[in-house]
Amino acid sequence: MPELPEVEVVRRSLQKFIIGKKIKKIEILNKNLRYKIDKKLKKVAENQKVVSTKRKSKYLLIELSNKHTILLHLGMTGKIFILKNNKVFKTSFYYEKLFYEKHNHFIFNFNKSEILIYNDVRKFGFIKIFKTKNVKTCSHIKNLGPDPLSEQFNSEYMKRTIPKIKKNIKNFLMDQKYVSGIGNIYANEIIHLSTISPRKKVYNLSAKKISLLVKNVKKILKEAIRFGGSSIKDFRGIGGDKGNFQQKFRVYNREGCTCKKKACGGLIKKIYISNRSSFFCSICQNN
Repeated sequence: MPELPEVEVVRRSLQKFIIGKKIKKIEILNKNLRYKIDKKLKKVAENQKVVSTKRKSKYLLIELSNKHTILLHLGMTGKIFILKNNKVFKTSFYYEKLFYEKHNHFIFNFNKSEILIYNDVRKFGFIKIFKTKNVKTCSHIKNLGPDPLSEQFNSEYMKRTIPKIKKNIKNFLMDQKYVSGIGNIYANEIIHLSTISPRKKVYNLSAKKISLLVKNVKKILKEAIRFGGSSIKDFRGIGGDKGNFQQKFRVYNREGCTCKKKACGGLIKKIYISNRSSFFCSICQNN
């Protein structure tokens, strides 16, 4: 599943192509996604201009000129394609080398030469539309914790939040009600850079470790966005650029390799925490 950096790369990709353009027609080819596509999507969104693209956690928000907002979640295998003059631009996570039209579920037609296609093999993604003023209180958004790149996610927030939490640090970072947008890949990388054991209980973190953790959350996510996300399965941005952050992985998927920290020399080990693979250094993350 795409995490915050990949969704942000998609958002920035869409920003370049669809801002200010009118959605002239919406074609619903298959309404049976994770949630059935509501008929009102066509009624409300057609003939409206795209005002902005935003991101909340792993959700894409496309704001329209009639004060409605399209909420889009890519699920496990959702992909967005922009076709311009019959040239395909890839924008989404898990981009496949072959474009299978049978997995196209809806199409936004902007004009004769530009269209947006949502393609999803496993159909775990979804699209909904809300009045913009109601987006923050919809069931998908209202219980999310602060965005880790926002000012609201800081050391003071952590110090207020963690004293009564019995989760380990890995599960805490991935719990969307405490921090929104971080998944398995980046949780591993953040914890390693912060030299914390993934098993460590979050309430046992010192003030110094909390500050370091907050700093590294922002550092890793920004670095991943700068490198275009992580191409685990051929992820590409709008111009066809492949995400390169996987080349920067310190621990994720590096079981048996040597730790990249200077003068460490530890080996990367793999364990399972809450049925998810967790990678950590046997030496610098032993506390």
